[in-house]
Amino acid sequence: MKTLLVLILFLSTCDVYSALPANLQRQLLFSADAPIAVRHAGDGSGRLFIVEQAGTIKIWDGTTLLATNFIDISAKVASGGERGLLGLDFDPNYATNGFFYVYYTKQSPNFGDTIIERYSVSADANIADSTSGQIILRVPQPASNHNGGDIHFGPDGYLYIGLGDGGGAGDTDNNAQNLNVLLGKMLRIDVSPEVVDPDNIFKNSFESSSPITVNTCGLDSVAGSYRIPNDNPFVSNASACAEIWSYGLRNPYRWSFDKQTGNLIIGDVGQNLYEEVDFQPATSAGGENYGWRCREGAHDFDTSDCTGNEVFTEPVIDLPQASNNGCSVMGGYVYRGSAIPAIQGLYIFSDYCGGEINFATPTGATWSFEMLEDVNFGTRGFGEDEAGEIYHIFNNDIYKFILN
Repeated sequence: MKTLLVLILFLSTCDVYSALPANLQRQLLFSADAPIAVRHAGDGSGRLFIVEQAGTIKIWDGTTLLATNFIDISAKVASGGERGLLGLDFDPNYATNGFFYVYYTKQSPNFGDTIIERYSVSADANIADSTSGQIILRVPQPASNHNGGDIHFGPDGYLYIGLGDGGGAGDTDNNAQNLNVLLGKMLRIDVSPEVVDPDNIFKNSFESSSPITVNTCGLDSVAGSYRIPNDNPFVSNASACAEIWSYGLRNPYRWSFDKQTGNLIIGDVGQNLYEEVDFQPATSAGGENYGWRCREGAHDFDTSDCTGNEVFTEPVIDLPQASNNGCSVMGGYVYRGSAIPAIQGLYIFSDYCGGEINFATPTGATWSFEMLEDVNFGTRGFGEDEAGEIYHIFNNDIYKFILN
């Protein structure tokens, strides 16, 4: 094992922790077809839901990968490269309302666009109602890459959506710094069916004295699809999409909330030199600018359209790709399980190309981290179960972190 220290300038603020337990290992559970996400429903069932890129979701019941799909929407999904069924999360009240949400690349019309859609479970808890889909919003995508793809409900009950900058190289349209488009942003919307006013989809509150959102950018929404939380940072700005929570992101492919603290941790894929992990405390009021394309990691990239007056939120991990042959950071989770006390509170992340599985201490302005092992090319993400135990998605295999 080796310890890597990031951004030496701030090392004095970081905790130094002992080596990871020697018997910390990955246990192979099962294989799937191009899995990219592992989620739980929060319903006490202990099941894991496995998102397959081509458009299917399967269930692991703890011992078996069920033969029947939970849902198959592959006919709607354009899959391949960075496209596909990319994200899944379950309504905080899933146990009672049966709603879940998916993020996928649209087949046709509007080929390649991003879709957020809501579905319902059927009378059979292991099978969704594939006819129940309701589009929440559509976001045009100008290229095939940088699709983002992760969605999570935050501790506030709102749905957060991570969108890449629209693809190409170098964010040629400067989307990530443009507050009038949704690309290169973290969105925050209210999709609670119980509170959305079907006659006033964009109304911020049901109180007549509350402000009305003046600029929303999600397409294909119908009355009742979503509303804008009245404390979103750009809700009253006519020159900004009200859905935006934070911006300046290149491709936030995998990110998560710390289930104990509510902190938001974003793995943002870099261009050619740096991979970064960004941090937003649970106390934030939103509006952070993470820098892209003015910055790649903590370094200047393309400042041609930058005023010099921007206030950037610097990454807590700024990792040169050359240090580990990296190409695409895979954000993970803060461990909040009980089976491995020695890693309690540590943040796990990796890189698709670099392959180093790292555990970071999430304190201070920059985070130190330690490598567990180098698994080489193929990490596609991580997952978390209802108990806080962590899973590793590696090529077509799903592993669980255990003590042997």
